[in-house]
Amino acid sequence: MRTSITRLTGAGVVAATIAAVTVASLASLTLQPAHAAAQAAAPAPKAGHYKHFKTAIYIPVNVTKELSDPKVFEHQYARAMSQVPFDKVYIETYRDLHFASDAEIDTVKRQFQAKGVEVAGGVTLAAGGFNGQFMTFDYELPEHRKMARQAMEQAARHFDTVILDDFFFYTSKSDADIKAKGKRSWTQYRLDTMRKVSKELVIGPAKAANPNVKVIVKYPNWYEHFQGLGFDLEKQPEMFDGIYAGTETRDPVITDQLLQQYESYSVIRYYSTLRKDGRNGGGWVDTYSIRYLDRFAEQLWDTMLAKTPEITLFNWHPMAQDMEAVAGERPWADQDTSFNWNKIAADWRAANPDAKAPPGWGLAAGAALRQVDAVLGQLGEPTGVPSYKPPHSSGEDFLHNYLGNVGIPIAMTARFPAGASTILLTEAAATDPGIIGKIKGQLQAGKTVFVTSGFVKATQDTRRKDGGFQDLLEVYATGNQVALNDYYNGYGAGNGESLREDPKAAPKDVIFPELHYYTNDAWPIIRGVSGARGFPILLMNRYSKGLLYVLTIPSNIGDLYSMPPGVMHNVSKYLMADRPLRIEAPSGVSLFTYDNGAYVIQSFRDTPVKVRVVKQAVHAAGKAAAETVPGSSSQEQVSEVTIPPHSFRVFAKS
Repeated sequence: MRTSITRLTGAGVVAATIAAVTVASLASLTLQPAHAAAQAAAPAPKAGHYKHFKTAIYIPVNVTKELSDPKVFEHQYARAMSQVPFDKVYIETYRDLHFASDAEIDTVKRQFQAKGVEVAGGVTLAAGGFNGQFMTFDYELPEHRKMARQAMEQAARHFDTVILDDFFFYTSKSDADIKAKGKRSWTQYRLDTMRKVSKELVIGPAKAANPNVKVIVKYPNWYEHFQGLGFDLEKQPEMFDGIYAGTETRDPVITDQLLQQYESYSVIRYYSTLRKDGRNGGGWVDTYSIRYLDRFAEQLWDTMLAKTPEITLFNWHPMAQDMEAVAGERPWADQDTSFNWNKIAADWRAANPDAKAPPGWGLAAGAALRQVDAVLGQLGEPTGVPSYKPPHSSGEDFLHNYLGNVGIPIAMTARFPAGASTILLTEAAATDPGIIGKIKGQLQAGKTVFVTSGFVKATQDTRRKDGGFQDLLEVYATGNQVALNDYYNGYGAGNGESLREDPKAAPKDVIFPELHYYTNDAWPIIRGVSGARGFPILLMNRYSKGLLYVLTIPSNIGDLYSMPPGVMHNVSKYLMADRPLRIEAPSGVSLFTYDNGAYVIQSFRDTPVKVRVVKQAVHAAGKAAAETVPGSSSQEQVSEVTIPPHSFRVFAKS
């Protein structure tokens, strides 16, 4: 059976015919773009250049000084606005021991206001660095404390909103710090210090200078390690008037942090759970450390697909100077991709034949933002598998984003998701001292809980007051590492089905931690094999009225990409059994789902990829997955779609 499905992309509506294998009527499942009728029902556009968000540009202090020259301002403003229409600027007043003068700040502020651009202040509380290694203030030094206070007072005198760039952390280990730390850990010392600094040197002085000022703290992208540097996700979000998210994931191969692409989306959703009001002010993307221009666009798209109200472009110079955007190596350049830079640049040149400057970074940003703005009205609120990550937690670092990059939509939350029918707990969740009791509550309510091997290891000590994880299931990490190179799927006793794509291909060894369990107490419904031994990849156990699963994570989390795709496809059958759809694709393809039934499929791969869209029966809310095997043919409706390289497609219900 074949059905015609329409896809809506940022560039417009494109018809696509895909194969579908169904056992029920497709009438209620046909995906349609929202044409005139749905667009008429969309919310009224907000004031500004885009319908669904504001676009801001951050101006570092050295540029603030430059823009105080009216000639420089007029030239750069025209260049920036012609390529990426923007609604707002953050004018920085202090960074790295340099202040802008009051006169310079006033001049730049008035110039933007005369153009109808909203203005806010920015401060970077840092003291420079050593060839790219950051140097924060030493908050035990009186001169640094004085400078921080002066920076906040000055910014607040000029602006009613001031944002802190993400250097508001603490790295110093001077003799003064060592003495002040005492017997505390560095983490605890820095958290204690930065809580005081937030009140005494930042918020207090700013409010004293301007009682109406709102002070926003911007958190960067390395959230797993915040607590060790004094970033406090537990108390700071409520201390400040608002928070902001760094969504700059840059390149996942050449950079030191190796942040995965999915994080540009997931970190917005996570930070939105930090405050009681659920607010996160926006996302922040820069132009650094990327090998091809599409990576810049992808960061912008994913930030906005998370439904954030504002995007900040860092910084003014790439958007406003007469420099050319470096396209990089793009073997897919001639394909029909979402971000068709060749066409974008050619169209711009045709429309600006007398332009002396080449197509720039601003043009790339403007094109990417227009594309995503065109589709956001079709998307409801983001959804995903809830995964609890308490503040000040770490373990199996950034695992959520790797799972997102293998097609599993994840909704990280700083608050335990007791209302969800299925939850995922990684090692990070083990930092909650009451976590075993909370798991029991979910299972006794007939719900489903997934835990990772890292979580098991972190909670397996039977001397814990709560009995540890073995009070739920007698499984434990032995400390051994095993190299697995074959995988089998099997729900119960009997033979398994190989999950290798090509049995003739040479298998790749992937190292896993060994988990010990009791046969027939827990069922290895997915197992790995090496030599003559099998090891559990996904264990299943019934506890009270619920279902408990243990997912073994490779010792190198990045090897989630190295396993045959069928392994994680089968994991998702169980993990997403209460979700209306899932996808089957190679690694590097993400699924974003929304509460109105719309969804987005995005590929970060360099070549076109076929994606199977699997629609499935949804089990009743609050109940464990059915006893039948999830993903059985009687429950599924399957279709296929091809996603071009570095592209996204949006599908919305009719």
